[in-house]
Amino acid sequence: MNPWLALLLLWLFAAVMMTLGWRWQRRHRNTGIVDALWAAGLGGGAVWLALCGTGASIPRILLAVCGCLWGARLAWHLWQRVGHEKEDGRYAQMRAYWHGHQGKLFAFFQFQAALIVLFALPFVAVSANASRVPGWLIIGVVIWLVSVLGESTADRQLARFRRYPLNRGKTCRDGLWRYSRHPNYFFEWLHWFAYVCFAVGAPFGWLAWSGPLLMYVFLRWISGIPWTEAQALRTRGEDYRAYQRSTPMLFPWFPKTSRESRN
Repeated sequence: MNPWLALLLLWLFAAVMMTLGWRWQRRHRNTGIVDALWAAGLGGGAVWLALCGTGASIPRILLAVCGCLWGARLAWHLWQRVGHEKEDGRYAQMRAYWHGHQGKLFAFFQFQAALIVLFALPFVAVSANASRVPGWLIIGVVIWLVSVLGESTADRQLARFRRYPLNRGKTCRDGLWRYSRHPNYFFEWLHWFAYVCFAVGAPFGWLAWSGPLLMYVFLRWISGIPWTEAQALRTRGEDYRAYQRSTPMLFPWFPKTSRESRN
């Protein structure tokens, strides 16, 4: 199938899925469902584009397996939060700012549907890859394993910390969160380099670089870190400011000493 037609069909599916998600949030007043749907839609998009691709079988199989497992894990993790917690503070703030305007929320959900297509561009490059370079495929699998293991570990550590009522209003500094304020985002960004490796040798393999580039831009300046840190400052105040002074923002590194963090 023509890859651009495959992307068009993916967008139509994503638009319908996000419309259903918007209707769900109207009943439950929880916009967080959009994140779970985004992950599920992108994971499904990896499988869809692998099936529609014309490249060699091994890169396409790796795309389908890695994309599906990544999307399923992340979607399930996010769905657990949506199902067991009240609306994320970031989305509650957005809902309040828009005064609950459902037209704006619908547009937001549809914007996420468009982002599924945008972030699926690396999958197009992999699915068209007729080359089989074993070294790059192995490196891609290693990157995928490290990143998914790291992200899932960070998610579990944070969930365990938040489970205890005594930690309410405090900042998680356990495990990976000691070395980065957003280790889950770091490993999410790292994960996209796996598809860059899977696309080596493809006629437009450069397209796979859109994954880590777009993810970094969104995490660093648009919807990831700015929203998360603004919410953390609203709810944790000085404790989070001290965390900001001592702990790297995204790329893991050793935290500063207490004396350095005060400067």
